[in-house]
Amino acid sequence: MLVTFKSKASAEVIMFEHDAKRILDLLNKDVKIGVITAAEGADAIAKLEAETSESRAHPASDSVQRDIAAHHNEAGDDSGHEPVQTVNFANKIYPLLEMLREARKHNNDVLWGV
Repeated sequence: MLVTFKSKASAEVIMFEHDAKRILDLLNKDVKIGVITAAEGADAIAKLEAETSESRAHPASDSVQRDIAAHHNEAGDDSGHEPVQTVNFANKIYPLLEMLREARKHNNDVLWGV
């Protein structure tokens, strides 16, 4: 499923529910329906920026590396595959973080599930 975040301050942000849940769990919010009020914006931004820094500081886990090796053949034969590019959690947070920054600038809320 998809979660659509809305704010009067910017365009909608759409993401997969499992990614949105991980972000909203950091903010103690329900993934189905909710709001980050303008008053909560500064705290939410600080938490997501901290998580972004943490995510960038740690490379992909061993299990991800094993999956990549299995897919791309441990002998190094990529069979014509493109180089591996992973999307870390910091990249997934970024669009919502930008929405929160704009919402805070304009004193707007961020809503989802409505």
